[in-house]
Amino acid sequence: MTKSNNFDFLRFLFALLVVISHSFPLSGSDETKQWIYQVTNGQIVLAQIGLTGFFIISGFFIFQSLERSASLKDYFKKRFLRLFPALFFVLLFSVLLAPFVYTSNIPFFKNKEVFTYLPYNLTLYGFQSSIKGIFDTNPYHAINGSLWTIKYEFTLYVILSLLFFFRNRRKISAILLSIVFLIFIFLYNFCLGRLADASILGFQGIHVLNLGTFFIMGSLLASMKFQNLPYKKLVLTVAIFLLFLSLYMNCYDAVKHFVFPVVVLLIGFIPIDFIKDFGKAGDASYGIYIYSFPIQQALIYFFNLNTYALMLASVSISILFGYLSWHCVEKKALRYKKVKFAQNKSMKWL
Repeated sequence: MTKSNNFDFLRFLFALLVVISHSFPLSGSDETKQWIYQVTNGQIVLAQIGLTGFFIISGFFIFQSLERSASLKDYFKKRFLRLFPALFFVLLFSVLLAPFVYTSNIPFFKNKEVFTYLPYNLTLYGFQSSIKGIFDTNPYHAINGSLWTIKYEFTLYVILSLLFFFRNRRKISAILLSIVFLIFIFLYNFCLGRLADASILGFQGIHVLNLGTFFIMGSLLASMKFQNLPYKKLVLTVAIFLLFLSLYMNCYDAVKHFVFPVVVLLIGFIPIDFIKDFGKAGDASYGIYIYSFPIQQALIYFFNLNTYALMLASVSISILFGYLSWHCVEKKALRYKKVKFAQNKSMKWL
């Protein structure tokens, strides 16, 4: 597949939408004050666009990564290198920041939560959102509220890996993904009232069904070689019309898992001048996403900024940290994707 596409820009944009959206609750305001929430009659907030966009793109390209993987070990090695090195450093950054914003009566080094924060969150499934005494006076107490999504994404990687044994039989993969997608759609549209608040092993029903369906749809479209679809611009025009029509008729929630993935992927695959080469400077999207929340919390703690001042400052600083994360951590880690375990004994720790 050609590299001439807009996905680097889309990921960057989706990350910024999350930062902008978080500026409202973190400054003590309400996400319902977003202009897009008002004009869509409460159907969309910016963080929702950003987050679901990430899961759609991830579902599409992770399926392709699975097809290219020589083994499950190879597949999971790539997934580990993409997620965990940057995650470790943002957790370390938060721990190093902690003493400067600590206000508890308990001495810092006697607070057990200080020592569990990094290892618990690095496991993904032992998510620890806060440390008592840190950001307690902020409107929102979590240190990094963005990290909760990573365990959902990684779990979807694990589930998708079951298709490894059918990676050379694309039709079977498409059929299996279609079945799972239809099950998720049925549960989301007809059983959400009972399942939304259900919690299994720390997973919330609403997030499993919503984010999971977007991811599965992305993978399903990849299995159908969606990038080879003819008349992309015509299909995109129709999909955008249906998207706006669903918003106008207040039925976006019922059709979003069908329409929005098509819109996102087609925008990605139709090269746009000045955007298609956006990734030449690096992919800052993951870094922006994981660093922005503690940056915003620190800005609120030290300067008590209003919503729009926080938005401007945090977007600028998060972009800087995003590119630093890419060039100093993520890019270097990804160099090990092609290193074979058996060929280099010094790399056994990977």
